[in-house]
Amino acid sequence: MKTHTFRRLAGAAGIGYLLIFLSGFFANFFVLESLVVPNDAAATVQALMTHVLQFRLGLLAFVLMVAVDVALAWPLYILLKPMHPRLAQLSSGLRVVNGGLFGVALYALFRIAFLTSSASPLAAEALPDAVMAALASFDQMWLVGLIFFGAHLALLGFLVIRAPYVPTLVGLLLLASSCGYLADSLAHFFLTSYADYEVVFTGIVVLAGVMGELSLTGWLLWAGFHRPNCSGKRQALALE
Repeated sequence: MKTHTFRRLAGAAGIGYLLIFLSGFFANFFVLESLVVPNDAAATVQALMTHVLQFRLGLLAFVLMVAVDVALAWPLYILLKPMHPRLAQLSSGLRVVNGGLFGVALYALFRIAFLTSSASPLAAEALPDAVMAALASFDQMWLVGLIFFGAHLALLGFLVIRAPYVPTLVGLLLLASSCGYLADSLAHFFLTSYADYEVVFTGIVVLAGVMGELSLTGWLLWAGFHRPNCSGKRQALALE
């Protein structure tokens, strides 16, 4: 691979990751976390109907996030294909599957937007249950997708560790991220007392996920936009 091609792909992937972080943080924490009131369907519906624009902006942010997430499968595949073509292909395929499942999950949020609009066919007394059911459907499909995403990160981490032009620490952090996502997602489905440990699992996912993917983002941006020097020449030799 030519050095300038490598730099363009790495830079584009780094920018893509930044967009995912920003849009995902906004949609999940600024929108969903602030509008959904746990165990209070009536208050949740009231918040959604009061802050219509905020919820719809969150939907758009989620759409942007999943679109960029799926698009990232291609540059990551090209960048890591020299390490192991089949594993790189499988890794990117798992990322696309996760994106597809998240896209399906988003249908539930679009349904909520419709149900809480003036065009809703539901009676007022039926609305809270319908909204909470849709939120539960969104969460479940998202968790299923994260199982595939965790597997993607495991393969990505393995490929990064094998790549001589990427710091090994980045690959190790991606493996840690994989373990965090997989542990949390599987615990949701199989650990009956998950609620008792939710704070612990959430902390693991946030810490491991941020460290792993943010380290990859930082390296991609550095590889894409730093000025070529002697280390850049060694990188070019490793790519050939």
